[in-house]
Amino acid sequence: MILEGWSWHSWLSLEAGDEGTMSHSSVTGNLLCLANRAVNLLFGNCRRLRHTSAHKVSLKPKSEFKPEKVAVVTKTTRYEFEQQRYRYAGLSEEDLKQLLAMKGSSYSGLLERHNIHTSNVEHIVKSLRAKKIDVRVVKRGEYDEEVVRWADAIISAGGDGTMLLVASKVLSKDKPVVGVNTDPERSQGHLCLPVRYTRAFPEALDKLSRGEFRWLWRQRIRLHLEGTGINPTPVDLHEQQLSLEQHSQAHRITTLGLHQRTPPENFSEPRLLPVRGLNEIFIGESLSSRASYYEISVDDGPWEKQKSSGLSISTGTGSKAWSYNINKLAEQAVGEILKIGKSQTGLNLPLDQNFIEKVTDQYNDALVFCSADGRLLYSVREPIVNRVFFSSRQRGFASKVCVRSRCWDACMVVDGGTSFEFNDGAIATISMSEEDLLRTVVLNS
Repeated sequence: MILEGWSWHSWLSLEAGDEGTMSHSSVTGNLLCLANRAVNLLFGNCRRLRHTSAHKVSLKPKSEFKPEKVAVVTKTTRYEFEQQRYRYAGLSEEDLKQLLAMKGSSYSGLLERHNIHTSNVEHIVKSLRAKKIDVRVVKRGEYDEEVVRWADAIISAGGDGTMLLVASKVLSKDKPVVGVNTDPERSQGHLCLPVRYTRAFPEALDKLSRGEFRWLWRQRIRLHLEGTGINPTPVDLHEQQLSLEQHSQAHRITTLGLHQRTPPENFSEPRLLPVRGLNEIFIGESLSSRASYYEISVDDGPWEKQKSSGLSISTGTGSKAWSYNINKLAEQAVGEILKIGKSQTGLNLPLDQNFIEKVTDQYNDALVFCSADGRLLYSVREPIVNRVFFSSRQRGFASKVCVRSRCWDACMVVDGGTSFEFNDGAIATISMSEEDLLRTVVLNS
């Protein structure tokens, strides 16, 4: 494909100046400019939107932030998970130690990380109560709509996974959500406060109460389901850490158990699901080696049949996460492409490692866009292209994406943790709304 405004003559003119040659630095500079133009064409006005949307949502902070009731939602540590998993089998603590050793896991290491997390949660709760704030501590498995209604603000005590779960059930943009990384050595915590506040949480509370912060609004994804055989009851994958067999059984048990009262339905009209996606929605077969078959329509365009390894639909927040890793280019691939470009065009490309790194970084950096951006980024993973199936675009921005499932045992997974059945006949409409903005905080430095 020749980029808009560029001909093959334009490419060659980079190489041949008035005297027939250009310097190494000129070629490098021109190639980087060309790469930048290509990125802008592929991603539209992403950078401009990132700048303008930041102005749109960086509102002046309130004079103070003093909630009366705060829910602290804590993660399930690996130690707790293993305890619960094997206690059901009647194993003692000593049996658990031996079993973990056989699996190559350290009982003492898991207990140490659990104790660090627990200590940090206690520190958060003690700091809140010192401010005369009513506190409820709930495990992530106990976190529900009633807890959300009760609280004026919610603190996620864990890592990014816990923050994603907490955010998914907060449907009002008036309810602040604050993430605290309770095990900074083992969790990145991109969505949490800086790690220094983990052990200095009173300082964070003081800044909040004095208004030394700004609101950071994050766009989220909403989901409408319609079609046949719809089961709107989700499975919590984080809590259960399910295998494929258990995952399928869990969905069947949900259908047979809870839906004895409410059997699977046919929705003639789209039904809004009571969950919001902060990072991404993934649609695909449960068995990763099986191709996912679906139809897709972007911004009310024509339906297109596709087979692929699944479909990811991301927010600006999620553009730093899985979506980034789906779409990023490796230096090895960039180097090989540049070599082909050099041989095909005769350009005197500087194929040293420094130049390859610059091109790679510039391309990959452009995959990240602002958390307040109102666009979705859809990515088709490993599309199958033949005379029956094709993918007109493997990646692109959209305001709305509709997907009709033709799968056998597929799921629609919200932020890697909440899974809905999504099999043949189900239709999902993925979009954004200003109503769904998530209110988070950035403390002043």
